[in-house]
This record gives sequence, C-alpha cells and structure tokens, in this order.
Amino acid sequence: MWARKPWQVAAGIFAVSATITCAFFINFCNFVFRCGCRALWAGADLACNIHSAHGKHCPWCSHGWTGYAIVLAFMLIPQAVISIQSTRNPWLRLILAVGAFPIGGAVAALGFGLIDGYWSA
Repeated sequence: MWARKPWQVAAGIFAVSATITCAFFINFCNFVFRCGCRALWAGADLACNIHSAHGKHCPWCSHGWTGYAIVLAFMLIPQAVISIQSTRNPWLRLILAVGAFPIGGAVAALGFGLIDGYWSA
C-alpha cells in the first residue's frame, strides 16, 4: 500500500463528517424545535410549522437559505478545523469531527431560538 498524504486524510475526514451533517441537519432541527421537519428524503420541511398560519415558526426554516447557511457554517467550520488537525489517529479526528455536528447544531439552535423567541411564552 502507499502512504496517504495528510491533506488526503483531512479531506476524507471532512467529507465523511460533512456528508453526515448535510444529510441529517434537518432531523436535528426537528429534534431541537419539534417543528415537524423530516429527513431530506421524507419531505424535508413540508410538515414544518413554518407552513402554519398561526403559532411559533421554526427558527431555522423561517430564515430560509440564509438561515440554513448560517446553521451549516456553525456545524461545518468546526468539522473542517478538526479534520485538518495533526494527530496520529485519524479515527479520533473523524469521531471528533462527527461529534462537532450536534455541538455546533446546539449552539446554532440556541442562538436562533433565543433571537426568534421560539421558547418564550
């Protein structure tokens, strides 16, 4: 076998963690906000409360593409930073990068939820 270059390992780690994040961020949205969002392959935001005339509206979905971009940045930037860190154990970096998804998502959810007053009475 041949030795992989460090940038190839980092790119692979980021590709795997970013794919997981992009596939499941909308599930995380529903987990936090209980808004009705579903998996991308099961209707995405079709059942989200942003389509209701009354009541609270999901903080992520109500901000459209700009909101999604900010949320994904909160998740993907830490994953990229972790992916390029120099450690001898790439599996540890992968686990940490994937773990950055719910942590970054929680930070983004808390920020959006508080700014939009989603949890206020």
